Amino acid sequence: MADQNYANTITVAITGGSGVQYALRLLQCLLGANCRVNLMVSEAAGVVIRTETELALPEDDAQWSQFFCQHYGVDDKQLRLYSKRDWFSPVASGSSKTAPMVICPASGGTLSAIACGASNNLVERAADVVLKERQPLILVPREAPYSAIHLENMLKLTQLGALVLPASPGFYHRPQSIEDMIDFIVARILDRLGLEQSLMPRWGD
Repeated sequence: MADQNYANTITVAITGGSGVQYALRLLQCLLGANCRVNLMVSEAAGVVIRTETELALPEDDAQWSQFFCQHYGVDDKQLRLYSKRDWFSPVASGSSKTAPMVICPASGGTLSAIACGASNNLVERAADVVLKERQPLILVPREAPYSAIHLENMLKLTQLGALVLPASPGFYHRPQSIEDMIDFIVARILDRLGLEQSLMPRWGD
């Protein structure tokens, strides 16, 4: 009953890789589609947000929930932010209704931790839960070049049921801006989540 006012519930984690613009645009699209979002933002991701964007993210992470809700114009029922050790959050246990999860961007360290089942923080634990419950886990790495370690971890995660969707935008839609390139990847994520999107036409449409 808790989900009755929302089209879908999606878990989004932002970790410390470059490319946080993909995550911010994804959040905008999910919330605009009336999805409820369980959000986790790592400390490293906070640094990246301040470095790569103009967002004035507070230094005190206790204020991040209010900041993101105000930024997107939603309340904390639709956008729920959980801290890295909030083990009582619904994403921490398969006994809750497990939602599809997107980690965007997914840092190399995050890939490694999930691949070996570390579960040292809530992002890693939530991903572990999604895998064991056989729900969609979409990982969006943004790295260049990939080392053998990255590739081995991505292969292992793929074999475990995750979908690795690198932030590698195409150009056949002739992007005219950075925003168009961001939308290319976000559109692919939304497609894989089974959500309608109008960011870019599908091939052949």
